[in-house]
Amino acid sequence: MVNSKGLKFSMLRKECDPGIFDFNDTSEIKPLEGIIGQERAVRAMEFGLNIKVRGYNLYMSGMTGTGKTSYAIQHIKKIAEKEKIPDDWCYIYNFDKTNQPMAVNLPVGMGKVFQKDMDEFIKILKLEISKAFDSEDYEKEKAEIMKEYQAKRSELLEILNDDAGKRGFKVKSTSAGVYFMPIIEGKTLSEQEYSELDEDIKDEITENSNVVQIETLEIIKKIKNVEKDAEKRVAEWENKIALFAVGAHINYLKEKYKDFEKITAYLARVQDDILENLDAFRDDEVPEDQQYLIPFIKESESPAEKYKVNLVVDNSELKGAPVIVDFNPTYYNLLGKLEYENEFGTMTTDFTMIKAGLMHLANGGYIILQAKDVLSNTQSWEALKRVLKTKKLNIGNMKEQSGLVAVSGLKPEPIPLEVKVIFVGSEYIYQMLYEYDEDFGKLFKIKVDFDDEMDRNAENMLKLAQFVSSFCSKENMPHFNRKGVAKVVEYSSRLVEDQNKLSTRFNDIAEILCESCAWAQIEGAKIVSDSHVKKAIEEKKYRSNKYDQKLLEMQEDGTIMIDTEGEVIGQINALSILDMGDYTFGKPSRITATTYMGEKGIVNIEREVEMSGTTHTKGVLILSGYIGQKYAQEIPLSLSASLCFEQLYSGIDGDSASSSELYCLLSSLSEAPIKQGIAVTGSVNQKGEIQPIGGATNKIEGFFELCKLRGLNGKQGVVIPYQNVRNLLLNDDVVSAVKAGKFHIYPVKTIDEGIEILTGIKAGVKKPDGTYTEGTINFKVYEKLKKYARSVANFGKEDKSSGSSKEKAKVKSSK
Repeated sequence: MVNSKGLKFSMLRKECDPGIFDFNDTSEIKPLEGIIGQERAVRAMEFGLNIKVRGYNLYMSGMTGTGKTSYAIQHIKKIAEKEKIPDDWCYIYNFDKTNQPMAVNLPVGMGKVFQKDMDEFIKILKLEISKAFDSEDYEKEKAEIMKEYQAKRSELLEILNDDAGKRGFKVKSTSAGVYFMPIIEGKTLSEQEYSELDEDIKDEITENSNVVQIETLEIIKKIKNVEKDAEKRVAEWENKIALFAVGAHINYLKEKYKDFEKITAYLARVQDDILENLDAFRDDEVPEDQQYLIPFIKESESPAEKYKVNLVVDNSELKGAPVIVDFNPTYYNLLGKLEYENEFGTMTTDFTMIKAGLMHLANGGYIILQAKDVLSNTQSWEALKRVLKTKKLNIGNMKEQSGLVAVSGLKPEPIPLEVKVIFVGSEYIYQMLYEYDEDFGKLFKIKVDFDDEMDRNAENMLKLAQFVSSFCSKENMPHFNRKGVAKVVEYSSRLVEDQNKLSTRFNDIAEILCESCAWAQIEGAKIVSDSHVKKAIEEKKYRSNKYDQKLLEMQEDGTIMIDTEGEVIGQINALSILDMGDYTFGKPSRITATTYMGEKGIVNIEREVEMSGTTHTKGVLILSGYIGQKYAQEIPLSLSASLCFEQLYSGIDGDSASSSELYCLLSSLSEAPIKQGIAVTGSVNQKGEIQPIGGATNKIEGFFELCKLRGLNGKQGVVIPYQNVRNLLLNDDVVSAVKAGKFHIYPVKTIDEGIEILTGIKAGVKKPDGTYTEGTINFKVYEKLKKYARSVANFGKEDKSSGSSKEKAKVKSSK
């Protein structure tokens, strides 16, 4: 016989003694550094960050609110501060392949310097070239060359004139070409006069004209050569002038960046390009007839714009390796993009419009991303995997990368990637990726698994107090006294429903801290005490318990039928959990059972109408195994039974009501009434052993509220699995009622213990002959099942026997 008085009130929760804290309030203690109760995760994190091998990225797994992201940021920043600052990265113009900008890396800080140097060079270039070509020396030398050219040209033309004159022609030179006019007797002939000449004279003129034309071609060829030579000399002089104007600046830059081969080669190409495009630099002024076009002429159309430097990654402000944290990892945010401008209806771009992505900024360091955010953004996950596998950052159009559209445009040179990715997400996402994405296990080899609970010991309770201190200091809130911290410790244990554990869901704890501070401030208190914490918990519950109260009202007025007094055969109050997302509460449900002869076994009505979950169905099937092994060893089991959750209009799952259902069946079979003031929770196995369940605290408090509303009579209580005693963290009302003997909590290990409490009748122990002590529950059940078995076995035999006797009588009379 179990203890009918139930648990002592001191076992219903584990209070925290404020005396264990050696401070008056949390302002006196050092704020928390690091994280509490995550030794496994900390070791995995440290190892994962230290190993610098491809594929050893980290996945931080655990419940939301356990401080994964905060810890990652805090811990990684400490490590990153001691690491080398990565190079700056720039994009520059590619003179050989204009649609493939070149990527250049420079030591930290030099990227900005190089960009500034080239900007200054462009300004100097425009000014110096313009100045050089406006100088007297340039004009004088050019004039000398042109004068020499004109002299040679005139000399050649004079020779042509002399030769032509000797053959009777006068040379006329125009912009359209060279013409020959025949001369007779010193007079130039007109077309009319020429047509009136004799044919012999015309033939002579024609013959001489052919000779002159041949000589003219030779002269013109010589003039062209002279002209080319003059142009060459002018070009050489202009190059010399240009080199004189900008050569010193180019040489200065070459000397400054002589250790960077790619840049020195680039500067040489810049110099060549300047000399090849001198006219473009000299013709910057817009002609008067095109002045109206000035608003539409882009500055980037200047030939010097291609010499600009696009500094895409500037690490000059860093004090260590970069640590990037982002919550919007779209494709373009991750990998960068090419921006476009609308120019007269056409989208244009160039290398100066290349924008870096998060991976560029994190290159050489760390990036922390939320797994859900990455997976919910189109192409982000595939893009992330691609860059981690190739270790190269390609900037391009998303559609082109996915192979959907072939886009012609810029193809920037890929930048080598060296980054450690930290993925933060749930255990569910981790398992799904590991199972269904073959690349995930290769790329994220380190799992940093955060627990949602830690041991409730002196060390961790002190660290929790330090967490309170750091929260108050950071948020500029009033500090907590010892009693306030003790109440927070108790609340932390309630979150994990374990007297010997504390919650590591610091987000939930921080909410209560914030609200406790708010209530203290409303009252004008300078220090937060236990009353403020209690007030915060109660108000938080009140904001979310509307449906809890509605159901309680319906139970109290009889709309939902729940008895809390009296005794009924085949009827019991089972406790279940209702989860509303932000609020979870327990409520009793009526279960009824009917038993009768037959061979259908136990019928689960919820299963028949497809309202039963798989776990609940399994729990019901276990009942048949228990009854069979306990009562049907010597007799066949001829039983039909029906189990039903009354007034249940939605689905049900879980096996925490399986013991309640078994008690109900035993009550129906033994015809022993069950006390309706005692509710039950707990699952059962085929051996009749009671198994632990979840939500014991909420279930007890839910039934207690109904009993309290109707009036406590000292006979009410709850039967729970004995293993769940450590999970009890009941509120003050329940503890006070138990202390006063008005409510009881009964822990049980077996079905026999539970049925004795519920019926007040001994369960009965099986005798060597297989029977049970008369008057016990097991005896009554066994006798009922034996009666069913005999009745089923004999059913129809009397009618058959009677029929045989009548047949014999007929035969006898006929004889």
